[in-house]
Amino acid sequence: MKNDLIFMTKALQLAARGKFTTKPNPRVGCVLVKNGEIIGEGFHEKAGQGHAEINALKSATADVRGATAYVTLEPCSHHGRTPPCCEALISAGISRLVVAMTDPNPLVSGQGLARCKEAGIAITSDVLRTEAENLNRGFISRMTRKRPFVQSKIAMSLDGKTALENGQSQWITAAPARADVHLFRAESGAILTGIGTVLADNPSLNARVDFECVQPIRVILDSTLKMPPDCKMAKLDGRTLILTCSEDMQKHTILNNAGFETHILPTLNGRLDLHAVMEFLGTQEINTVFVEAGATLNGALLETGLVDEWLIYMASCVLGDKGRGAFSLESLQSMAQKKVLHWQEIRRVGEDLRLILS
Repeated sequence: MKNDLIFMTKALQLAARGKFTTKPNPRVGCVLVKNGEIIGEGFHEKAGQGHAEINALKSATADVRGATAYVTLEPCSHHGRTPPCCEALISAGISRLVVAMTDPNPLVSGQGLARCKEAGIAITSDVLRTEAENLNRGFISRMTRKRPFVQSKIAMSLDGKTALENGQSQWITAAPARADVHLFRAESGAILTGIGTVLADNPSLNARVDFECVQPIRVILDSTLKMPPDCKMAKLDGRTLILTCSEDMQKHTILNNAGFETHILPTLNGRLDLHAVMEFLGTQEINTVFVEAGATLNGALLETGLVDEWLIYMASCVLGDKGRGAFSLESLQSMAQKKVLHWQEIRRVGEDLRLILS
């Protein structure tokens, strides 16, 4: 039905309003419609607060009995920090439920819809499902793959260099591109980098934006615990996870006392096992990981195929053949060994280009 598309589009727009604040929960919007008119709407804003369906019911301007509920994600059927939304819709007297996608959690998928159907509510599913899945690709990844959706951001020159020979990299791109990066940071559940970047740049790894957002968790890969306990991150609020292979308990104690969280993870060829890293971050309820790292880590991530999306900002400058490259890889002996990525989007941001590849 045409109206189903119109009202689900509105529900998706509402859901997107929570993209900087709902983590680790999914982004969900709900619209209540009766006699062709919207009588209530809501979205999930923060974990622990009202879900989209509850907020829509509370905002209703008319009796909701006999109304249609448009929800971007299957109503929950379990007791968590809030009661089941399917029970709230049933109690309110909703006669029809239109959903964009089912819950990706295999332990509960379909149960909310089944409960509503048992109560006599007519169900229509998969309306604008692709759009809803794109909005929650991190949550879907964590529920189905047990690991976050991974983006890696690289700023490079026109000739593919990320820094000068001496390591200087600020700034290759202009201010609009750097501001754009902070929007992606604000949307992510964690910002991840390697210890080399920390030692070279002493970064804050936070989202510097002028609106409310739940700040991402900071994640440092530090195999031998070289993390300086007095770096910038030690002075910031929120969690900083240091993932390591080191069993030097004295170093662990110093860093933990400085406010960091150290975790020992499995190794592979003498370094952190990147698959184990991503699986561990999934257990920390991180839906999306935003990687900002150097050539060594980006090369390893490319080799393991763990990056779902490459976010490359290309400036119209040239740094020359002595500059540092974006990926550290084993020497390739034939063109058949080249790493092939797939174009998703090209957009101009200020004077720079933003390239998205998978």
